[in-house]
Amino acid sequence: MQIGSLIRRAAVHFGDAPCLVEGDRVVSFREFDRLTDRLGNALLEAGFTPGDRIGVLLPNGIDCLVAYYALAKSGLVRVGMNTRETIANHAFKLADSGSRGVIHDMTDPIAIARLGVERAIGAQELVALGAAGSETPCAVDRALDAPYRLGYTGGTTGRSKAVTLTTRGELSELSAFLTDLTPDLRRGETFLHAAPIAHASGAFFLPSLVRGVRSLVMSKFDPAGFIAIASREQCEHTFLVPTMLAMILEADGIDGATFALRTIAYGASPMAPALLNRAEKRFGRVFAQSYGQAESPMVITCLKPEDHDRIGSCGRPFTIVDVAVFDENDKPLGPGERGEIVCRGPQTMAYYWNNPEATETAFRNGWLHTGDIGYQDADGFFYLVDRKNDMLISGGYNVYPREVEDVLLACEGVVEAAVVGLPDEKWGDRVFAVVSGRPGLDPERVLAHARERLASYKRPKGVEIWPELPKTSANKILRRAVKDQLVERARHEAAGAHEETPT
Repeated sequence: MQIGSLIRRAAVHFGDAPCLVEGDRVVSFREFDRLTDRLGNALLEAGFTPGDRIGVLLPNGIDCLVAYYALAKSGLVRVGMNTRETIANHAFKLADSGSRGVIHDMTDPIAIARLGVERAIGAQELVALGAAGSETPCAVDRALDAPYRLGYTGGTTGRSKAVTLTTRGELSELSAFLTDLTPDLRRGETFLHAAPIAHASGAFFLPSLVRGVRSLVMSKFDPAGFIAIASREQCEHTFLVPTMLAMILEADGIDGATFALRTIAYGASPMAPALLNRAEKRFGRVFAQSYGQAESPMVITCLKPEDHDRIGSCGRPFTIVDVAVFDENDKPLGPGERGEIVCRGPQTMAYYWNNPEATETAFRNGWLHTGDIGYQDADGFFYLVDRKNDMLISGGYNVYPREVEDVLLACEGVVEAAVVGLPDEKWGDRVFAVVSGRPGLDPERVLAHARERLASYKRPKGVEIWPELPKTSANKILRRAVKDQLVERARHEAAGAHEETPT
């Protein structure tokens, strides 16, 4: 089975029904098949060869999805990129992947030149290629385990690595979604893509396509716009990351809106229990969590709507996935014992691109080591504690930032929280929190809230209020950037104090 076959089949099954909507533009299932054929053929006619890597650097929209699946049909390898990242990040990914080309909508010739590729296809040329390409079916078969696309890790703990994802993995992800995460997609319904298609929201396009579901794409997320579109179009399904959901619940108009949402999938980062409680009161028990990572995209465990009374759980394994908890010697641990979450199955990456050492570290004894600390209970539900690299040691005790953040997020008025460890001679890591929230938020009240609910060694020694917290292009809070800013500021303050000291 090839990905292009799914598109061709959907064109036959659903014909002129709307497949994609972006503003006033509507593309039917049949037209989507034709558009991807024409662009795929045009790229091959332009001199690209199956197996070549091509970056796609386009905003949320129909053109982005046409480019994605034209590459799928033509045997070319898509390199995942996100318009919210810097030129330096774009150039790194294109060079690291050995990309011959990039499809983009940039207008600055200097910035385009910095991308450093043989062929940069801008918006006008993309239109011309699509118009000139042959309408004959574009169907270059690729082996199931050959590279299908390269996705880059989030870089929340260091330099991004390219994960090599295959057709087998893509089809496995599709099957997992239709079996466990979104089994109730129905022909003629609407999936609202509010999050970046370049990240997790794009994973919901193929499941929607094969079920005849209309994909409505927001070019850019804003909470008021989400409320307006979801209520006006009576969308039944969407995907959000927790920070987006928190913004929606704070937005004007949320109380008076009427929704038809039956599934709100979420992932990319854990959701604090306090936020989930507020969200279920507003939308009902419609939330479905997907836990995955770039190396196992979206598919490790799934927490179904009916299981959300398991506070803090990320669910049970997807049907096609084996999941376990190992100790530091790669020995399995029993219920309640904390260790590293590992998984195996057809959905995982094949390897890190041009990085055999990292591949060997990640895959040991056939298991993908996620780098996440967690445990499972007696009923087979898994719980994430935190990333191994984010754990703090304060006064000799292990402190998991996520646990502290969940407590802070339960404080009235707090919308976002990041807990980091600052260097301290006495404690090793001095627990420190940065939060954002509603106007009038008082750091002393946040500290008092934490003192009542956390052991002394887990309590933040200080709290700052920021207008907003730094995030990745996928709206995940960057603890590392928070810590870097705090440490750099402290260094400058110390240097200034030293300069002012009289001799």
